[in-house]
Amino acid sequence: MLIAQITDIHLGFEPETPGEFNRQRLDRTIATICALDPQPKMLLATGDLIDRGDKGSYERLKEAFADVPFPVYMALGNHDERANFSEVFPEYNFIDGFLQYEIDTGPLRILVLDTLEEGRHGGAYCEVRTAWLKARLDEQPDRKTLIVQHHPPIEVGIPWMNTDPAEPWVHRLAGCLRDRKNVIGLVCGHIHRAVATHWEDLVVATCPSTAPQVALDLRPIDADVPDQRQLIIADPPGYALHWWNGRELITHWDTAEDHAVLARYDANLQGMIQHMLAERPIPSEGVGTPTPTAAPNEVRQAAE
Repeated sequence: MLIAQITDIHLGFEPETPGEFNRQRLDRTIATICALDPQPKMLLATGDLIDRGDKGSYERLKEAFADVPFPVYMALGNHDERANFSEVFPEYNFIDGFLQYEIDTGPLRILVLDTLEEGRHGGAYCEVRTAWLKARLDEQPDRKTLIVQHHPPIEVGIPWMNTDPAEPWVHRLAGCLRDRKNVIGLVCGHIHRAVATHWEDLVVATCPSTAPQVALDLRPIDADVPDQRQLIIADPPGYALHWWNGRELITHWDTAEDHAVLARYDANLQGMIQHMLAERPIPSEGVGTPTPTAAPNEVRQAAE
């Protein structure tokens, strides 16, 4: 099963500008993902969907997603605003005031979390949200489960974008996920870069943004000394593809741009491909073969 992810769209950064730079980047990324073969089973949009929380930008986001031929599932980030999102996307139900829900794909269970605390740049995860997550995990303790949220609970090395590991919400989330052998990892946004690491024995992968990227600068930063370092750069819009092969989640990152092709699978390289494939063992029945997958069901809201 193939799951596409985009994040940090920041639509409306240029207010009331339908053809804004971020919309062009979003449209280009959506077109690239929709043209993939094989096609993803779903698209995750993991927060900072718009830039200023306004209703008009959510309406333009809805328009941008209208022709995507597979389900789109959204999470909220620190630039989002729950009331305006809910007005434009009434099909999403809020539980105890938070946008948390389950996606049942058949072979894999996905739990979408809400790490937004309005007015705060960094993440949050309170006792109410933690209780929901714990209840959902306790329901199916052996079911392979992927966690999806906007804020990664990790340090990434870019000082102004780091999550402090001492933050209470990180400890709260860690306590809920610790020793859950069925949780296969977390996929996040927020960093505007592709990052992968281990946290609490789980793989955490962040997706590059469709909006401009964060510059890779690992030097310490001083809030009192603006040093003219690069913060945001116009690298191409990015996306992630998460492949669930029935055993592990494998993540690829790519950009929505034309790539310079240096080689194609033609008669000149056929011998190399044949040689490489012939080196592999012949798989036994049920081992090393693709796992059949079902199309995702509609969002199933799971209340306590």
